[in-house]
Amino acid sequence: MFFLINNKKIMLVKIYWEEKNTKELLNKVTCILEELWLNDFIKVKTTIDTKLKEELNITKEPALIVEEESIDFKDTIFEWIVPEDEELKAMFISIIGWWKGSDWCAPSSCSSCSGC
Repeated sequence: MFFLINNKKIMLVKIYWEEKNTKELLNKVTCILEELWLNDFIKVKTTIDTKLKEELNITKEPALIVEEESIDFKDTIFEWIVPEDEELKAMFISIIGWWKGSDWCAPSSCSSCSGC
């Protein structure tokens, strides 16, 4: 789901949870987005929406979900694990690179695009 803030599109990351170990994933995702300077473009929230859980066949928690409403995309990216920082960074850079086009890059230095 995209929100508009100052005419910028915003992607929504949801973390489905009912268990206490979700706080670790939430903290990691929040820190990674801040480190990559993506926290203005990607918003994170937690949810316990059972309809969403059923729709995405979530069987284990926590689950990291990415939503982008303008292209009707919603998917569970990670389930039952708290990924390593580098794995989360690579995922977000990949998503944003796809979302913004190949000529855009995160403000941090990377080697995955020509814009850095």
